[in-house]
Amino acid sequence: MNKIAALLLGLLCLALSAAAAPDKPGCVDHPLFPTRMPDYRLSDCTSKEFDGYEFFAVKGPKHREEGKFTFLTYAIDDRKKEQSGLAVVRNFENAITKIGGTIAASDPQRWVNGQITVDGKQVWVQAEKGNGLIWLRIVEKTAMQQHIVADAASFGNELRSAGHAAVYGILFDTGKAEIKPESAQAIGEVGKLLKAEAGLKVFVVGHTDGVGGVDANLKLSQARAEAVVQALVRDHGIAAARLLAHGSGPFAPVATNDTDEGRAKNRRVELVKQ
Repeated sequence: MNKIAALLLGLLCLALSAAAAPDKPGCVDHPLFPTRMPDYRLSDCTSKEFDGYEFFAVKGPKHREEGKFTFLTYAIDDRKKEQSGLAVVRNFENAITKIGGTIAASDPQRWVNGQITVDGKQVWVQAEKGNGLIWLRIVEKTAMQQHIVADAASFGNELRSAGHAAVYGILFDTGKAEIKPESAQAIGEVGKLLKAEAGLKVFVVGHTDGVGGVDANLKLSQARAEAVVQALVRDHGIAAARLLAHGSGPFAPVATNDTDEGRAKNRRVELVKQ
C-alpha cells in the first residue's frame, strides 16, 4: 500500500511539474485578443491611462501613438513548445485583420503591428516575438486628461521673474498644428493674463521634441505658435499687435529627448516677454 501511495504521489508531482505555471496575479488577456498562443502564460502586465509608444516601421522613423497603453508579456516555460517567430506574426496578422483591422508594418520573423477601429476609436497593436516571450503592446488613442494647468497669475509671475513661461496645457496631435479642444482652459488662462495686463506684449514660441527632421519641426513649431496666436485673437479678443509667433523647433529642449517623459516636456508652447 505504501508503495502504491508513493507511486501515486510521484505521478501527481510529475503532472504538476508538467503543468504550465499560472498567470501573474492581476494579469488578463486584452479584450481584443482573448486567446493566446498554446502553452504561453501571462508573466507580466502593465496598463497606463495615458502614455505613448513608438511602433516599429520597416523603413523610416518609428510611428508614435498616445493614449491608453497596455503592455502584456507572455512567457513559455518549456522552450521545446515555443512557437516560431513566423507563427506568432502570422497569428496576430490574421487576428488583426479578422476583427477589421489593417496591417501597418511587419518583420515576418519578429514583429507585426496594425491599426483597428473599435467603436469609432483608433487602436494600435504590436506583437513582438522574443526568446521564450511574446510582447503585446496596445495603444487605444484617447485624449489625455489635463490635470495640471497653470493659471494666469503663475504665467505672469514667471514672465516677471524669468522673462518666459511654459504653457503645457496646449495640445496638438502628432505632426499637426490644429489645437485640440482640451487646450481651451490653458489658452483661456493666457487670454486672462493678457487682458489683466493690457501693456504686456509677448512672443508666442512653439517648441518640438527631437523626433523627425529639423526643417519639418521648425515649420511645425511655427505653425503651432501661429495657431495659438490666432486662437487668442479670435476667441479672447487680444490685439494681434501684442502677439508675435515664432517657431524654435527642437533647438531649446528643457529635458532629454531620449525618453517619452523628456520629449513630452520639450513639446510645449512658451510665452516670452517682448
